[in-house]
Amino acid sequence: MKTLIVLNAGAGASGRCEELRARIEQACAAVGLPAEVRAIEARRLRAALEGAARDPGVGTIVVGGGDGTLNTAANALVETGKPLGVLPLGTLNHFARDLGIPSDLEDALRVVAEGPQRRVDVADVNGRVFLNNCSIGLYVDAVRQRERLRTLHGWAKWTAMARGAWEALRRFRVFRLTLHLPEGARRLSTPQLVVANNRYDTRLLAMGRRERLDAGRLWVYAARDRGRFGFVRLAWRALLGRLDEEKDFEAREAPFVEIRERRPGRRIFLATDGELTEVRDPLRFTSRPGALTVLAPAEVSEPDTAAVAVTVPA
Repeated sequence: MKTLIVLNAGAGASGRCEELRARIEQACAAVGLPAEVRAIEARRLRAALEGAARDPGVGTIVVGGGDGTLNTAANALVETGKPLGVLPLGTLNHFARDLGIPSDLEDALRVVAEGPQRRVDVADVNGRVFLNNCSIGLYVDAVRQRERLRTLHGWAKWTAMARGAWEALRRFRVFRLTLHLPEGARRLSTPQLVVANNRYDTRLLAMGRRERLDAGRLWVYAARDRGRFGFVRLAWRALLGRLDEEKDFEAREAPFVEIRERRPGRRIFLATDGELTEVRDPLRFTSRPGALTVLAPAEVSEPDTAAVAVTVPA
């Protein structure tokens, strides 16, 4: 069975896709990896990956792109048993970094060629798989503004994101949510809530680092409502690695959680692995332990023995 490398023609090195494909083919030859390399337009990526997942002639699927592209791949490959290889070609590459995938292209392909396999968890919200986290709140508002500005004005991604973040802060919505957890219901008001696939190092929450991807747990992080300027201070401390769980946010560990807004049945915008998703309330989050097979170096971190963090008050 063959190895198929799929590139998101809209990720990372946009406009240089043919050059990138040639580089990957050369790197494959250098590490002794026979593979077919295809560049797929973003709008056709999901169908292409789902087709490859069903193809009995394809043994390994390697995906080049960022976290959004890998999210698409995970939704196609989850529970199939086919291993997913990762080429970190996006902007932030959170999932690749947590897996320990080298940033150098040839080194990343060497991992694929050597073929070490691990089973890692995914999480899902109302049946939609995500690898890193799912957000409700200000970040989602900023992403919605970003996409609107890119569509209207053709702005670069990060220029549009900066303007979108400003607009989200100017409006500063606070969400009143009810969390239904195994131990009971909790209400909270927050400008930003994140449901994570396994535990983040909260000193580096904004950087998206996790010690383990196979603990089979969800972690819910809710920023405390300190107002607009309080949230700006929280974001700044997060970038500096100075978050304080007692003062800045509340956290809860659970195998599943249901989240409801005040108006049942309405549609809610989420960001799953940084990509906009629209679902209907209530939001049902579950962990799916070991549901995805990946090609990645063996784990070297110590087991996560941290206790449950700050509880969400009633």
